[in-house]
Amino acid sequence: MPALTLSTDIGQYDYLTGAIKGQLLSTVPECTIADITHQLSPYNYQQSAYICKNAFKYFPVDTFHIVIINFFERAPTHILISEFNDQFIICPDNGILTMITGIKPKNVFAISTNSNGKATLLQCTQIIAETIEKIVHGKNLLSIGTAINVIDEKYPMRSASGPDWIESQIIFIDNFENVIVNLEKEEFEEIRKNRKFKIVLMRNSELIEKISDHYATVQPGENMAFFNSAGYLEIAINKGNVAGLFGLQGYTENTSAMQNRLLYQTVRILFY
Repeated sequence: MPALTLSTDIGQYDYLTGAIKGQLLSTVPECTIADITHQLSPYNYQQSAYICKNAFKYFPVDTFHIVIINFFERAPTHILISEFNDQFIICPDNGILTMITGIKPKNVFAISTNSNGKATLLQCTQIIAETIEKIVHGKNLLSIGTAINVIDEKYPMRSASGPDWIESQIIFIDNFENVIVNLEKEEFEEIRKNRKFKIVLMRNSELIEKISDHYATVQPGENMAFFNSAGYLEIAINKGNVAGLFGLQGYTENTSAMQNRLLYQTVRILFY
């Protein structure tokens, strides 16, 4: 029984999410569908990649991950399908594939939409459903699509750093207003070199100077930092809302002032 996941920027107020599931169940009736989220930001690929890659790794071998984000950034003449870590990722050719994988996968194939770029979303998702059905029933990707070498490549931002500091971008704020930055434990420890540190939350007036194991290690209302289950540095307040209290924000877009540049607020860590 094949497992399929859906990660989209469609939301859940429209009929489209249900229609796509109907297509998948009609075309691949033996499949099981799991929703990752339908609240991806259409332009915040860093956040979307964080969500997708950290969910995908818990699914079984040969799961099909369908990612629909900013689908019509350009006319959809083809859809990408790639084998990565013994799973399949299906997405538009807009850079989200390499944002999720962190590298350019070896095996990437283009599935034609047969539409000169004029296909609707549901026409494209029907092609996705038919592609999955063929793979489930034994056809290989070479017989379904065309191997493609040139794709749109985008990659996750890395923290900036110096000998005594790291500056990390806020890539996600969860439902509890906990803040996740693009810093993993290995990189933190490599620059730290067993030194003391302070995480600066508000112009040196609010600092965190230790890494906690979990919420129960600090008192209610106390600031804390820990490496979450995805391995990223998370900043929180036990029974509080750190983002709202300190005015921390993730991705923002100011088209008039910054000419469509994507802006991420940063968190600075100092070592001494």
